[in-house]
Amino acid sequence: MKTMNRLALCFVSALVGASLPISALAQALPSASKQKIETAQKPVKTIGMEEYRKIVDNPGGALILDVREPQEYAAGHVPGAINIPRGMIETKIWNHLEKADMEHPIVLQCQSGRRATLAAQTLGELGFTQTSAVIMNLDEWKTSGNPFVK
Repeated sequence: MKTMNRLALCFVSALVGASLPISALAQALPSASKQKIETAQKPVKTIGMEEYRKIVDNPGGALILDVREPQEYAAGHVPGAINIPRGMIETKIWNHLEKADMEHPIVLQCQSGRRATLAAQTLGELGFTQTSAVIMNLDEWKTSGNPFVK
């Protein structure tokens, strides 16, 4: 019977917690946890193929990252893009930027935009403020005559 009561209490707690807004739940958390929740809730800035082409043609100091796997990058990539796989972004980004340069423009690109969006979210969690994820199909980029090197 005690097990049933505990299960019921857990179920009711979960229902109450699910009905509260995240901000109400976050009030009871430590500040580091609150900050992580707030960061995760911020939307990732996205750009399309046309805006990306302008950046590729004239980066203006922006760091262009291809977050695909090394073998994908080796098979062909956008000129000027540096390869840092999404799973390595937290550690490898520091090879290209100073720790104090959290406002440096960073444009992240992959095959379709999903990994780039996740990588942009990760960089946002690290404190980078000027990240953009490119939402496009890389095959479409190539067939549209945009620059691509092998």
